[in-house]
Amino acid sequence: METLENTPQDYRLTTAEILYKMPEYPNLLQSYLWQSLDRVPDFPKLNEFLGFWEAKLDGTLHSVRIGYVGIMQPAEWEVDDEALAAN
Repeated sequence: METLENTPQDYRLTTAEILYKMPEYPNLLQSYLWQSLDRVPDFPKLNEFLGFWEAKLDGTLHSVRIGYVGIMQPAEWEVDDEALAAN
């Protein structure tokens, strides 16, 4: 997996909620969450996964909702040396 520094700017942490019909209970919807770094706006990894799903899995896709983090950057934090010394 690429580090954040090496990730192209058009890649985002993408989450998809996939609703599908269970083969044994076609009137019941099941939810599946998928998450990966993917390129916005065409989402090639998600589309590849959905193609695999339709070709190899029994559950019929009902709907897919996509969300992604607009800006990826490393977390920022600071250490308070005075607070550490007091403990």
